[in-house]
Amino acid sequence: MTTSIVILGAGFGGLELSTQLSEALADQVDITLIDKNEGFVFGFSKFELMFGRQTLEEVRSNYADIVKPAVEFRREVATEIDPVARRVVTNKGTYDADILVVALGAEYDFSVPPGFKDGGYEFYSVEGAIELRDVLPTVTSGSVVIGILGEPFKCPPAPCEAAMLLDEHFVERGVRSEIEITVVSPWGRPIPPSPDGSRAIIDRFAERGITFMAEQLITDIDAANKVAILRDGTKIPYDLFLGIPIHRVPTVVEKSGLAVDGWIPVEKTNLATRFPDVYAIGDVTSAPVPKAGVFAESAGRAVAEHLIAQLRDSGSPTPYDGAGSCYIEFGDHKVGRVDADFLTGPTVMAPFTEPSVEGAEEKAEFGSTRIRRWFGK
Repeated sequence: MTTSIVILGAGFGGLELSTQLSEALADQVDITLIDKNEGFVFGFSKFELMFGRQTLEEVRSNYADIVKPAVEFRREVATEIDPVARRVVTNKGTYDADILVVALGAEYDFSVPPGFKDGGYEFYSVEGAIELRDVLPTVTSGSVVIGILGEPFKCPPAPCEAAMLLDEHFVERGVRSEIEITVVSPWGRPIPPSPDGSRAIIDRFAERGITFMAEQLITDIDAANKVAILRDGTKIPYDLFLGIPIHRVPTVVEKSGLAVDGWIPVEKTNLATRFPDVYAIGDVTSAPVPKAGVFAESAGRAVAEHLIAQLRDSGSPTPYDGAGSCYIEFGDHKVGRVDADFLTGPTVMAPFTEPSVEGAEEKAEFGSTRIRRWFGK
């Protein structure tokens, strides 16, 4: 008898988990990988879409191309999750699992704050990035405001990366002197766990004339007058507003009873939920790590080790380490890196590697190695 494993979500976590299980247990498991999307897109590739440097077809890896022993991909939308029965209902069928893994990520709420939907844009979704590709060429002067609208949110460096890349974009077009760029953040510094990384960003901001408004939260958008309003009532006029939207669990997860206080609680060592043989990985959980692909990937790896040991009835899996490297675009074709470790030591460690051309090459290799492993390309 083979073990039936259903993985909901084919992002960093779901792809890493299915790949690891296929490589180790192809003769013992049947893996069904379900995702509503046609293909996988790295979060950092949304900047390529936003600035028109690549098309969606160029940055997307199609799930239909996955050829892994014991793995079957289904492009379907999960409509119901029963964690007690380990049953999943989709728009096309019903799946009963011996082991269920929820890796559906976080979704965006564009209704908060009031006015955001009508008065702003975003680059966190593929659709939003593509929409901005057509908007940016029309911006020749005025104020560009990037506002973090709530926390937690995916890829903590991304808002500051956007500011530095927008600076470069406007310089290349010869309009930078006519444009102000401001980042509004609820945090005291750009990357709280990394003082050195934060300092490098603030130094770059000072060099390039970018404003960082720390410990501020935008609570309202006056779309008619193009004004962002802070919680203390301060008004910030803008000509282009880019919001980092409020994150939440998908509705199907919310209705399932898996979430508590907004996210799925999991065991820190192996990402198990309170339901037997049900696991959750990545942005959908309340694990004490940032919501970023590399941490979902390492979570997928940890669950894979746990399941491999369980199904082989041998070995001691390594506990989830909450470690990962985040790349940061500084412009000028230079990329820095934060190597964060959230769980293995007495305190969080997040040393920073200065931006360089070599860092950009390393980031490109990071992406290509994942695609080769997950898709066989």
